[in-house]
Amino acid sequence: MTATLPNSQATHIDLQTPIRLYRMSTPKHECPWGLRAVNLLNEKGIAFDDIKLTSQDEVAAFKAQHDVATTPQIFFGDRRIGGYTDLAAYFDVEAEKAEYSYTPVAALFSTAGLMALATSLGVPGFMGISLSMLASLKLMDLDAFAESFAKYDLVTRRFKPYGKVYPFAELAIGLGFLSGVAPLATGIGSLVVGVSGAVSVFKAVYIDKMALNCACIGGNSKAPLGVVSFAENAIMALMGATLIFSAVGNREVEPQAVLSPQEAAIVQVQAIE
Repeated sequence: MTATLPNSQATHIDLQTPIRLYRMSTPKHECPWGLRAVNLLNEKGIAFDDIKLTSQDEVAAFKAQHDVATTPQIFFGDRRIGGYTDLAAYFDVEAEKAEYSYTPVAALFSTAGLMALATSLGVPGFMGISLSMLASLKLMDLDAFAESFAKYDLVTRRFKPYGKVYPFAELAIGLGFLSGVAPLATGIGSLVVGVSGAVSVFKAVYIDKMALNCACIGGNSKAPLGVVSFAENAIMALMGATLIFSAVGNREVEPQAVLSPQEAAIVQVQAIE
């Protein structure tokens, strides 16, 4: 059977031609663009083979085999159509847009910056306020945050309870920046959490090419996981390293008590006795 499709490059397509959709569908991540491709093909009433790539190894092998950077990928017979956006263009329909918004992120950091400026707390104060506010948003729905966080955080993937511990650790680090209490512990915590987060985001976005929402402002946020998320964690790590250096440096240069001659003599007498 043949059918006329709106694409000018292929006026007549034999719908008996095998149509294959390859998409990422792992236990930890269901590719939203793959689901959009599924919906579009179903809307067009086209039968297709839904081939799920169920592990990162399968995804990597598929990309290498077909020399593509992303999934999903749709094939009409031996002809590769491309991803979801290419499929939508093929059928001359408007592709759905990603439901992303940076507005909550901008609002939070702008507010934190103004509060730090108004109270003359400087950069440490800005970090403390920001981290405390971020932690409070996560704690509003801890289960939703942990579920969203586990999709890309490397530590949570190996140790699930970390997803529910993270907001409390973030709050403790934020309060440490604000209060100045236990600066060395605050610095170490900030460095470890920041490095871990930056590595997780980099891997998910730039290596695994995953399209995800960032859990940084809560599990139900529409903020995209990407450069902003990476920068946030990198800054946390940098601030942690700076705080460690400052705390260790202050301890090393802490002045020793200087005794007067009379006090030194008394100490010597007491030592003899």
